[in-house]
Amino acid sequence: MAWKRKTTRRDFIRKSGSLAGAAVVSAGYWRESAAADSNSPNQRLNVACIGTANRGAVNVNEVKSENVVALCDVDRNYLERAQAMFPAARTYVDYRELIDKEAEGLDAVTVSTADHHHAPATLRAIQAGLHIYCEKPLAHTVAEARAVARAAQQHGVVTQMGTQVHATSNYHRVVEIIQSGAIGDVTEAHVWVGKVWSGTEYVDPGAPTDRNISATPQQPPDSLAWDLWLGPAEQRPFLPGKYHPANWRRWWDFGGGTIADMACHYVDLPFWALKLRHPVRCEAEGPEVDSTGTPPGIHVSYEFPARQSLPPVRLTWSDGNRIPKTVAGERVPSAGVMFVGSEGNLFADYSNHRFFPRQKFVDFQPPAPTILKSIGHHREWIKACKDGSPTSCNFDYSGALSETVLLGNVAYRAGQPLEWDAETLQATNCPEANQFVHKFYRPGWEVSGA
Repeated sequence: MAWKRKTTRRDFIRKSGSLAGAAVVSAGYWRESAAADSNSPNQRLNVACIGTANRGAVNVNEVKSENVVALCDVDRNYLERAQAMFPAARTYVDYRELIDKEAEGLDAVTVSTADHHHAPATLRAIQAGLHIYCEKPLAHTVAEARAVARAAQQHGVVTQMGTQVHATSNYHRVVEIIQSGAIGDVTEAHVWVGKVWSGTEYVDPGAPTDRNISATPQQPPDSLAWDLWLGPAEQRPFLPGKYHPANWRRWWDFGGGTIADMACHYVDLPFWALKLRHPVRCEAEGPEVDSTGTPPGIHVSYEFPARQSLPPVRLTWSDGNRIPKTVAGERVPSAGVMFVGSEGNLFADYSNHRFFPRQKFVDFQPPAPTILKSIGHHREWIKACKDGSPTSCNFDYSGALSETVLLGNVAYRAGQPLEWDAETLQATNCPEANQFVHKFYRPGWEVSGA
C-alpha cells in the first residue's frame, strides 16, 4: 500500500491499523516479505516523543529519520537537550496538552516515561487515533495493560512495545528450536535476573543506598514540573534522589521493582516460544511486603494451561537476592532462561543459547529458519505505521505478556496464591488482590477501562 499524506492521514491510520491487526500472528514476528519500506522524504511520519531522557533519548534517536514535530518532558533540562536535535519541534511539559493540541497533525507517538505514566499517555494517544510505541512494561497495573490493549484493537492503530531483544537473531533461533520439538515437550521454563530495584533493602553492593536519599522535603528544582511528574499518583513532597530521576522503579506508586523492569525482556522468550497467553494460577514469595517500597528479591511461579497440542507449563521468575545458582542441575549465570523438556534442556540469554546434556546434542542440526531477520524493532513499527505490515510486539501480544509479568507483583503483595480468571481480571479465591490489579488515579489522570 502506498502512503500519501495530504488529507487522507486519518483514513490511512484506520486502514493501516486494520491491516496490521489482521496480519498479527500468534508468534508475533516480522517477515521480510512485507511491502518494501519507503525512504521517500515526503512520506516521513509526523512523530511526537513523550519522555526524552534515558530510554526516551534512545527512542527519540531511533525515530529521528521521521519528522519529529513535538517533544514532551517534565524536566526542562532533558527537554532542551532533545530540542537541540530538533530545533523546529514544539515543546510541552504536559503530554495531555500535547495530544490535545497536536493530534490532528500527528501520525505516531513514542512513550518513554516512568511506568505510572505509560497507560495514561498511551491511552490518550490511542483514543486520538495515533500509532504508538511504548516502553515496557506496557502499563503499571494488570488492568491498565488490558485496557490499553483493548483500546488499541478498537481504534485500529499500529502498536509496538519496547522489548527490543525480541527482534534479535538469538531469540528467533531459540523460538524455532523449542517449537521444532528439539528438546521434546517443555513443561517447565525458569527465568531469573539478578538485578535489584528495591525501596526497602539494598542487597546489591553496587546499588545506591538510603544514605543517598534525603529524608527532608525540599522545593523541586526549577527545571522539574514535580506535580506533572507525579501525574496519576498521590501528591507528596519532593525528596531529592528518592524518585526522580533514577529511583522511581523502587516504589509501588511509580514502578514495580525488578520484575516490572526486566521480566518483559526475559519472560518474552518462553512466552513466545511456548505460545503462552494467560496463567491460571500465580503465587509469589519474598520478604515481608512493604506498603511503599519494592522488595530486594521475589520468586514467582505461574501455571499455564495446555494450549492445543502443547502440555501445561510451569514458569518461574526469580530476581534480586533470590536468583538461583543452579537450574535443572546446571550452574547458571546471573540472568537467563532455562527450558526444561522431556528430551533435554535449553539455556538462553540475550545473545547465546546452549543445550543440556551437552553430549546428547553434539550433533544437533538446527531447524531451517522460519523467523526471518528483523529490520529492527523501531523500524518494524515505523514501517507498519506506513504500510500496515505486522509488528512483532503489538499490544495484543505484549499486553498479555505485561499482564502476566505484573500479576507476579499482585500475588506477592496479596500474600497468597491466586487462582486467576484472566477473562474477568479477578483472583477468584482472593478478592483482596483486586486492589493491586487496579489502582487509584488523581482526577484528570484516569485510565478508562482500568
